[in-house]
Amino acid sequence: MSSIPYDLHRIKAVVFDVDGVLSGNTISLLPDGDPMRTVNIKDGYALQLAVKKQLHVGIISGARTASLHTRFAKLGITHIYLGSSIKLDDYYDFRALTQLDDDQILYAGDDIPDYHVMSRVGLPVAPADAAPEIKSIARYISPCNGGDGVARDVIEQIMKVQGLWMDEEAFGW
Repeated sequence: MSSIPYDLHRIKAVVFDVDGVLSGNTISLLPDGDPMRTVNIKDGYALQLAVKKQLHVGIISGARTASLHTRFAKLGITHIYLGSSIKLDDYYDFRALTQLDDDQILYAGDDIPDYHVMSRVGLPVAPADAAPEIKSIARYISPCNGGDGVARDVIEQIMKVQGLWMDEEAFGW
């Protein structure tokens, strides 16, 4: 039922980096120099459903773009850490707020700033095109590249194992 080598019944929270995980590795720049990211619609659907199903969902990103906060807040995510210069500090805050243990948390990251958080969580996940250092510590490498459905991949597998996928609540936004 799952290709993730971890007891997914234990996962109570999913946390994602943005650039290279929820968005692709290439970002267009607007004339003022702000980044213009794309997001995956199926990721968005899975994220909002995870929130509805009482999974704790978090975002920890070095990005500072206001549109990111707007996007994730509209999906129901309340744990949004933008401008994160030391991601481990924000991870510890998330963990304290949710009162979860490391082994109950999945974190998906793709590059060196994600390394310390991924070294702490129970289930470190990397996109297929992550940096080699990150792939070396990931317990699961998604077949999806960053921006191409990494969140949908892992959330769907977790929710299927936990019996939360494809019930009546799944058929709406």
